[in-house]
Amino acid sequence: MAVNVNRFLFTRILGHFPQQEMTLAFAYGSGVFKQIGNTNPDNMIDFVFAVDDPVSWHRKNMDRNPSHYSALRFLGPKGITVVQDRLGAGVYYNTLVRCEKRLIKYGVVSTSTLKSDLIHWDTLYLGGRLHKPVEIIKRTSDTKLFNAMRQNQWNALYTSLLMLPEQISEEYLFKCIAGLSYSGDFRMVFGEDKNKVHNIVKGNMMEFRKYYKRMLESTEHIYWNKKKRRIEQDRSPACLYSHMEQLPSNLKNEVVRLSGIKHSDVQEVFTILAREKACTDLVKQGVKNIVKSSTKTQSIKGIFTAGLSKTYVYSMKKLTKMWKGGKQQQQSKSS
Repeated sequence: MAVNVNRFLFTRILGHFPQQEMTLAFAYGSGVFKQIGNTNPDNMIDFVFAVDDPVSWHRKNMDRNPSHYSALRFLGPKGITVVQDRLGAGVYYNTLVRCEKRLIKYGVVSTSTLKSDLIHWDTLYLGGRLHKPVEIIKRTSDTKLFNAMRQNQWNALYTSLLMLPEQISEEYLFKCIAGLSYSGDFRMVFGEDKNKVHNIVKGNMMEFRKYYKRMLESTEHIYWNKKKRRIEQDRSPACLYSHMEQLPSNLKNEVVRLSGIKHSDVQEVFTILAREKACTDLVKQGVKNIVKSSTKTQSIKGIFTAGLSKTYVYSMKKLTKMWKGGKQQQQSKSS
């Protein structure tokens, strides 16, 4: 359930930014959706804007909102776009921006980069955010982008099924899906609340059910008991092979590489892995490898896009959340 489902607020905030090139805008995170243990009504609101022409968009935004940018603004819109596209995960964040009496952070990504990440999991940076419920503020009229968003959810479901046993609860499945983009993220060791995935899912079970309802109802080889909120899946070699065939291309490549099987035919490698039921750990490690690479480079880029002072303030906020999360975990264990 959204914390403050105030679409008027989101719409007013969106009105501060150039609209013409924007194909999609969504809000996410603890400022939008309830998270267990986080009751602050003034949490920073996170946004992502997908734009067709980043150079044109940044030029207009720098004219309208120059104070949002760090010293990198002196590179100009073309330089900013080079930093956006070539470093990290292809997204440029401005953080700790005061807008409509709220603190916001917004990331700008080219529509083509977003589509590719959703379909192929190039970095899983924005694809992972869209595994979880988000608040769409501006819907896309781009059919290919809409289909990519759906494909990303299917990718998450098939990947998670390969990582899970035959019988699981809804909550366990949703935690696996929500946790994909955090596996391999060094910030989960230092900088993020260790209970983050649990808090996200536990506070938004209804939203997750709605988000994945059609897929759970139509996916072959699984049975969803809605009353008991349990899921059973067939983990026979044929079903494992079928799921692996549905994986995004970058994860497929990682699984094949990690398997060490010297064979030019990917399908033959999957047949061997499915027959030996050896795919679970390889899929887990493959996801970790993709996430690890992108989060490190994106975090380094964030120091420059935010500037040193904002980076310090933002990091302190994250560390405070991590400390509170650890304290709550200790209290729950002791009780």
